[in-house]
Amino acid sequence: MSIGKRVKERRKELDLTQVKLSEMIGIAQQSLQRIEDGTTKTTKKINELAKALQCTPEFLQFGVIENINSNVSPGPAIKATAPLISWVQAGAWSEISEIKAYDAERFMCPVNCSDLTFVLKVQGVSMEPKFYEGDLIFVDPEAECIHGSYVVARLDDNNEATFKQLIIESGQKFLKAANPNWPEQLIAINGNCTLVGKIIFAGKSF
Repeated sequence: MSIGKRVKERRKELDLTQVKLSEMIGIAQQSLQRIEDGTTKTTKKINELAKALQCTPEFLQFGVIENINSNVSPGPAIKATAPLISWVQAGAWSEISEIKAYDAERFMCPVNCSDLTFVLKVQGVSMEPKFYEGDLIFVDPEAECIHGSYVVARLDDNNEATFKQLIIESGQKFLKAANPNWPEQLIAINGNCTLVGKIIFAGKSF
């Protein structure tokens, strides 16, 4: 479900008209209509919408529903937007900075991140139960990768990126799968791997 559909459904649950909601968040009714029908994919008014609709920005963006109808205040302010790219593009990490807004769908990131941050959609089951297929992970190439960090890396013999946990023991680095049933639990890094970036936030898209 898109942001627009969640806004529309939540507005109707609260018995608000488009006119009333647009007045509450300070935009024209036509602008709200474009958000709801999907013409406008993202909006800088996400926090205002969340407050008016009595939910969190994470619910509107990702469909996370735990805080709906609760008394908690809306979540953290959106810090930036990042483009959704393919795993092949992530493997060519040096070219990521050239991806423009019109080239990719963008998602709002609620944590501090660099301008090079990008989004990937998790594939496969190697990182279950921590991350599931279809989850969105925000990757920051400028964030420091330390022991225990979840990272996106590129093996030199493969143009496509991989998603694992970074393990550093006695100076040796490994990439570890979170799934205990994954056949290749540890991949040793011996100068044959480039760390593309660190996962700084993860969410679900419904």
